[in-house]
Amino acid sequence: MSSTTTTNSSNSAPPAQDPASYFVDLLRHSSPWAAEDSHDREDEPTELNTLNSSGGFLVVSTDKLSVKYASVNLHGHDVGVIQANKPAPVKRLVYYFEIFVKSGGAKGQIAIGFTNESFKMRRQPGWEANSCGYHGDDGHLYRGQGKGEPFGPTYTTNDTVGAGINYASQEFFFTKNGVVVGAVYKETKAPLFPTVAVHSQNEEVEVNFGQRPFAFDIKEYEMQESMKQQTAIGKISVPPNVSYELVRSYLQHYGYEDTLNAFDLASKSTVPPIYIAQENGSDEQDILFALTQRKTLRQLIRNGEIDEAMSKLREWYPQILQDEKSATCFLLHSQKFIELVRVGALEEAVKYGRIELARFFDYPGFESLVQDCVALLAFEHPQESSFGYLLDDSQREIVADAVNAMILLTNPNVKDLQGCLRSHLERLLRQLTVCCLERRSLNGDQGEAFHLRRILNSGKKAKC
Repeated sequence: MSSTTTTNSSNSAPPAQDPASYFVDLLRHSSPWAAEDSHDREDEPTELNTLNSSGGFLVVSTDKLSVKYASVNLHGHDVGVIQANKPAPVKRLVYYFEIFVKSGGAKGQIAIGFTNESFKMRRQPGWEANSCGYHGDDGHLYRGQGKGEPFGPTYTTNDTVGAGINYASQEFFFTKNGVVVGAVYKETKAPLFPTVAVHSQNEEVEVNFGQRPFAFDIKEYEMQESMKQQTAIGKISVPPNVSYELVRSYLQHYGYEDTLNAFDLASKSTVPPIYIAQENGSDEQDILFALTQRKTLRQLIRNGEIDEAMSKLREWYPQILQDEKSATCFLLHSQKFIELVRVGALEEAVKYGRIELARFFDYPGFESLVQDCVALLAFEHPQESSFGYLLDDSQREIVADAVNAMILLTNPNVKDLQGCLRSHLERLLRQLTVCCLERRSLNGDQGEAFHLRRILNSGKKAKC
């Protein structure tokens, strides 16, 4: 699939005066410095927070992963409560932690759950608003009030109990000895801290934030939750000829003429044709505009034959290269430079860079990419450097996509700039991305961040 398919919806639209700058943005976003996953990293709980606890009623071990209620409680509010040092991460499908009950003590009044930052640290989790706790002495679940509700079995010495947040379903769930006890709707959207409590003499628990394997198979649980989402999507009925025409319009848009002909031949007797282009107010002839020439130029660029591609462009569409400081010219000249580096023609690359790339060095929007290109010269094995991304085939695709879009724009009947930049399929996928991000925002920006590239790559892995 073309490189433009997997871009994040946050990419800004190109300036109207130079649509090809959209593809310069794609090139910039493909750099390792702009990796999408960097925005998903969050601090995770690693230990107990000894600075924010009811310290008078519990003793914390030196490793900050074990707590004990050493005295005798005189009042109902003499609870030994302690939170984790960080709130539960929210940019994921599931968060989970466990406790191992070393001793149930005098009464087994142990609790596990989640509480917010302002929670009163002499109360059991679940006794206050914005908190939830599963209690060992009665097996009840407490949600924001002092009265519990029947939930699961009690737990005591040698039991392992877990608490998790399922962000997809917006639920708390709890486990005992590796088995799910139950789940309940999570009403609060605020950051929540993993929390444990002990409340009678000699109660002692160890906390596992993932520093060792869990008793509960959290990976299997996550897989099942992902499958639920996939199953729900699979139940949505889509006429087969719709997906057929989306694929067909994609091949037309990017000039894959040979693949398009083979696709039409294979589908001719099985799929009744419908024409999405007509339904969207445009003619299929506009999509087929200059199909053979676009195919030829794409093949040349994908093969690294940039001089030949530029020669053909000057012959067929001289207006595209008329502005020597245009984004299209920059992409072609930078790719020519990259191809020289690829084959080890470094002296020629230096001369070419001084003549053709130098003019873009101080030009807004191009300088960082020019620097990355030139940096390739500093490495004996540039493919293995941090700038090696420029030598990937995907970079050739971006240049080919830019040239393809600029040719489509020369069509005198063109009315839609976005239609030249992206196919119907890509616009649909961008809409899907926006919808998923909007749904996530309604959940307080909790849950897995949606990345189309990651989903498409996971689909490829599943087929392998």
